[in-house]
Amino acid sequence: MTWCAYLTHPEVLIDPDVPVPEWGLSDTGRERAAKATVLPFAKDIRQVISSAEKKALDTAQVFSGRLRVFQRSLPFLHENDRSATGFLPPEEFEQTADLFFADPHHSVRGWERAIDAQDRIVNGVKSALRHIPEEDPVLFVGHGAVGTLLMCHLMAAPISRHHDQRRCGSWYRFEKSWLMSQAGRNLAWTVL
Repeated sequence: MTWCAYLTHPEVLIDPDVPVPEWGLSDTGRERAAKATVLPFAKDIRQVISSAEKKALDTAQVFSGRLRVFQRSLPFLHENDRSATGFLPPEEFEQTADLFFADPHHSVRGWERAIDAQDRIVNGVKSALRHIPEEDPVLFVGHGAVGTLLMCHLMAAPISRHHDQRRCGSWYRFEKSWLMSQAGRNLAWTVL
């Protein structure tokens, strides 16, 4: 098997009156998304699979459009379901996210449980890879929280915000075979 990369969307246009899944990239976010097309691995990518949320789709389309690779979206890559609270001011959001990671077996304020979001993304990535030739490198484009949950699984580490990205628009690379392995690997986010 070959490798994959996981990329999170960069900066978005935050609008409290628009549902979070419908937020698109800001101008800065689009500029940073374009940086992904010159990463060392970019020319080897054969397929881009993204979340169906607008900010992830925008990021995937920048990448796939510039490098002319096949792109599709799948619902299992969406961010943890936070619709119970909708938009939260930044400080309140960060406090709630801390609780989401700290207590993965319980719902925080009606949010999807972290353990369920992790199961969804891990099984979804495994399922997507079953339909892609083993030798084809794949770029998954999604969101920070579920990307961190996937990373925790790949490292065989407990769910923890300690492994969260420091800035949106970050990425890591992993071997496809690690999804099936019980052995933990060391991974770290790299900022675009």
